[in-house]
Amino acid sequence: MVQQNFNNMLRAKLLLLLALNVISWGAEAQYPKQAGCSQQNFDQKVNEYLSYTVPVIDVDRANKDKDQFVFIDTREKDEFQTSHIQDALWLGYDQPQWQNIKHVSKNQKIVVYCSIGYRSEKMGEKLKKMGYVNVYNLYGSIFEWTNRNYPVFSEGKKTNYIHTYNKSWSKWVTGPKLIKVW
Repeated sequence: MVQQNFNNMLRAKLLLLLALNVISWGAEAQYPKQAGCSQQNFDQKVNEYLSYTVPVIDVDRANKDKDQFVFIDTREKDEFQTSHIQDALWLGYDQPQWQNIKHVSKNQKIVVYCSIGYRSEKMGEKLKKMGYVNVYNLYGSIFEWTNRNYPVFSEGKKTNYIHTYNKSWSKWVTGPKLIKVW
């Protein structure tokens, strides 16, 4: 009886250890959601698209500490040219222009962004695999940035234009002075 209880306990421990190892082998890093969007519906939409494989940063914190970060825009060139966060480097998504960020130190704090955060999360994963250690995904990305009335720029000047990817996504940009293009 004692031997049977010992064997059952040992079997349970081994199964638990095996389960924990399988979980850790197969799962990518999951970071907590430590940010949110000002509109509940938009926050839910962003949350649906993210896997949290890159830590997120809240728009207000990114803006407050913007001098500590290099901002990298992972949208396509026409989106970037329409408007972007001031001094952001353009990387792109479909055909990333890695040479545009080759001077960025692997230890530099980086904030990647796109329209809502999906593309930037994927590019953030690639940056982490390339050895960049301080990569954050801007939660809600440029849509939330403009929804909170932070400025965007084109050719070095403030602009009210925002590229909304397409017509259906434009509903998530709510700033009354913004001019939406796609």
